[in-house]
Amino acid sequence: MSNVSYYTPEGLKKLRDELRHLKDVERVKASDAIAEARDKGDLSENAEYDAAKEAQGMLEMRISKLEEALAGARIIDESKLDTSKVLVLSKVKIKNQTNGAEMLYTLVADGEADLASGKISVNSPIGKGLLGKSVGDVAEISVPSGVMKFDIIEISR
Repeated sequence: MSNVSYYTPEGLKKLRDELRHLKDVERVKASDAIAEARDKGDLSENAEYDAAKEAQGMLEMRISKLEEALAGARIIDESKLDTSKVLVLSKVKIKNQTNGAEMLYTLVADGEADLASGKISVNSPIGKGLLGKSVGDVAEISVPSGVMKFDIIEISR
């Protein structure tokens, strides 16, 4: 059974585009590399052939993972989300109680996470710690260095 993951329409399109590229372009390149290496002679001593076969295996594994992710992908209907609690696609402004630093994060699916643009996965430690919280709550998040406490300042979409 596949796991359900929630995506924005843009995130789902990106996933589908990557799968299409891997199947239509990268598979052909992998087959060509294997054929080229095979033409070079004895396969038992052909490192290039072994490398091409291994690369093809990795490619097929990535395609399989993407297909599995797409099988469980659902698009989020933002109009039906509760804005009083932190959920997927929530923009959350938090304040670190230790140093007073304020941060703004958007909680997204694993495949859309990009820390540089402020998008964190709902499955990350901070994402998990923020889910279900309301404005005024304190999120206690376990990290390798201990427990961090964040005040939930603002929630928006």
